[in-house]
Amino acid sequence: MSGAPAPEFKNPVVRWIDVRLPVFTYIHNEYTGFPVPKNLNYFWSFGGMAMIALIGMIVSGIILAMQYTPHVDYAFESVERIMRDVNYGWLIRYIHMNGASMFFIVVYIHIFRGMYFGSYKQPREIIWILGVIIFLLMMGTAFMGYVLPWGQMSFWGATVITNLFSAIPVVGDFIVTLLWGGFSVDNPTLNRFFALHYLLPFVILGLVILHIIAMHIAGSNNPDGIDPKGPQDTVMFHPYMTAKDLTAIVVFVLAWAFFVFYAPNYMGHPDNYIPANPLSTPAHIVPEWYFLPFYAILRAFTEDSFLYIPISWLMDAKLAGVLAMFASIALLAVLPWLDTSKVRSCRYRPVYKWLVIVFTIDVLFLGYLGGKPAEGWYVTASYWATFWYFLHLLVLTPVVGWFERPKPLPASISKPVLDAAE
Repeated sequence: MSGAPAPEFKNPVVRWIDVRLPVFTYIHNEYTGFPVPKNLNYFWSFGGMAMIALIGMIVSGIILAMQYTPHVDYAFESVERIMRDVNYGWLIRYIHMNGASMFFIVVYIHIFRGMYFGSYKQPREIIWILGVIIFLLMMGTAFMGYVLPWGQMSFWGATVITNLFSAIPVVGDFIVTLLWGGFSVDNPTLNRFFALHYLLPFVILGLVILHIIAMHIAGSNNPDGIDPKGPQDTVMFHPYMTAKDLTAIVVFVLAWAFFVFYAPNYMGHPDNYIPANPLSTPAHIVPEWYFLPFYAILRAFTEDSFLYIPISWLMDAKLAGVLAMFASIALLAVLPWLDTSKVRSCRYRPVYKWLVIVFTIDVLFLGYLGGKPAEGWYVTASYWATFWYFLHLLVLTPVVGWFERPKPLPASISKPVLDAAE
């Protein structure tokens, strides 16, 4: 797709800089004059919301780091000092704390949009894989950030999650010792997590830039999942998409502000306002809500689970759960090759459309189960929900692609747009 003609900047300073370092021309070509399909809806605004969330997290995180003390004897008190004594410290912390949840909300919707409209298909495989890597780094960053307040759930969450690596044969104990910096979760662990939590957002930012560059090379997908046939199928990114994105971003920031000012602890856990105590185990250890689907998959592999029994001769249940948890994310990265259909958008896939919706409901159900105690019907339900998760990705996605009869694709992007306007 060709963009708008090269701009002629009137400002002499801008023109002088651009001749020597064409940053303004790059911005114009990649954002102002970049052509996008004319039928993009608000699902395509969630990438911009995610960028706003990331920038907000980085800025608020830098400010918090100026006041935080990464030491087990002072970490909890330093967070309380930020909340009570630092000017607007409560505001910065609530922005950061709720920003993590808001970031995951928009990213989960962004992933759903990619799955529903086939944005992972050729030629956008690299865009999708970079997105999965960003998602993994987000999870690692959020987990280490949750440890920093050094409350009860911070300490015990770190103990439980890091201990999972001990299930890995040969190198497991070494990895756990490396993460701990000793033989238990203690001050070296907190220092490691603080350093990595500060560093990883900048790594994520770099990958997001690569993600955007790759998207601009391959071009945006669209709800119909067909390539633009010419200029009549596209509009310039500015002002059309910028106006739409800004509208969505305003709504997103208002929702973020609602939680910051009216329900700041709604998505947190009350036990994390109790100082960490290695001698007192909480009654129910749960991670943050955005980890719960994968936590449910981890817990679904027990000695009496029908998921585990067929492979019980290969490994113990703990290792099987750890591998399944990581495989549940790794499989998303290879989705472009698991999906055998030539049609991108679920708008024209009458069977797979409902499978994606059921898969999304299944992930939400796994999140619900991950927050419940591992007892009663919750355990049985987690077995079946985990089974459906892997069945969808490993069996249904390729098989339906072979046998499904898609609806006829429109001749161009403009045709359904014009038909809807008539």
